[in-house]
Amino acid sequence: MTEIEFYYDFGSPYSHMAYHVLPVITERTGAQVVNRPMLIGGVFKLTGNTSPIEKDAHLASKIVYRWHELQRYAGRHGITHNQNPHFPINTLPLMRGAIYAQGKPWEADYTAAMWAAIWRDGKKMDDPSAIGEALAAAGLPVDEIVTAVQDPAVKQGLIDATEAAVARGVFGAPIMFVGDEMFFGKDSLTELEYFVEHGA
Repeated sequence: MTEIEFYYDFGSPYSHMAYHVLPVITERTGAQVVNRPMLIGGVFKLTGNTSPIEKDAHLASKIVYRWHELQRYAGRHGITHNQNPHFPINTLPLMRGAIYAQGKPWEADYTAAMWAAIWRDGKKMDDPSAIGEALAAAGLPVDEIVTAVQDPAVKQGLIDATEAAVARGVFGAPIMFVGDEMFFGKDSLTELEYFVEHGA
């Protein structure tokens, strides 16, 4: 079975788009998504890259366009996506949680809850109380996760995952790999699907 490796950070609105579109692609192609959580701030630091919002801070019209285009894309694909009033959000505890969730029976529920809290509900998800509320609302083991994100092994796991992503060539989010073939950004998903069907 063809694997699509999905490198993401919950704070990336473009990754949120990919999160919703990738299952549609896998349903059509029979491929399987393998989640690769990482810390996008760490990626930027290690690569010398900066976020699109930082790069375009002096171009107000371009920032307005970016958010408008996201809404247009979300509408086309039936995705509920709202501009988070607290953006950008420090996702460090959330991404540690994603590392801890890997392989757990509730991993998919955790992932879905974090995406929804940020991009559907507009929660301030760098606030511990907001995190706890989102976890509880999703029926997740709140105390277990809150404790785990402070575990040195989990912290190191996120560092290792981020460094491994950069070593792979990752410089932003979302980035998907099919084998050694890289696809960057939500707009590359059409090409990714074509590659899975014809070039993999």
